[in-house]
Amino acid sequence: MMRKESSVNLENEKALEAACPFIFALSLMGKRWKPAILWKMTEGIYRFGEMTRAIPQISEKMLAQHLRELEKDGLITRTIYPEMPPRVEYALTELGLSLQPILKQLNDWGENTKKIKSTV
Repeated sequence: MMRKESSVNLENEKALEAACPFIFALSLMGKRWKPAILWKMTEGIYRFGEMTRAIPQISEKMLAQHLRELEKDGLITRTIYPEMPPRVEYALTELGLSLQPILKQLNDWGENTKKIKSTV
């Protein structure tokens, strides 16, 4: 959902991101799809079609949007090869790769927490 640039909610969000490194980091990673995309990309280079198969629940529109945002934020690169048909590959940048241990810890925590919660 788009918000007006002048909305108080957006201003508060930007102020919180500026003041708190933790919130800033979470804002780059997003909520649902970006962490899933970043986690998959820790395995290597992906083409668009491969990513849609790797995360089948995401729509192509959402995937394209999030890939653009991750590229804009410097977490992934997009390489276009001048072939017919054109080939486009996405890979983590050095900054994106620096998230790998954090994403691994989140994944491990999620696995352990799911096990604990399923036994309760």
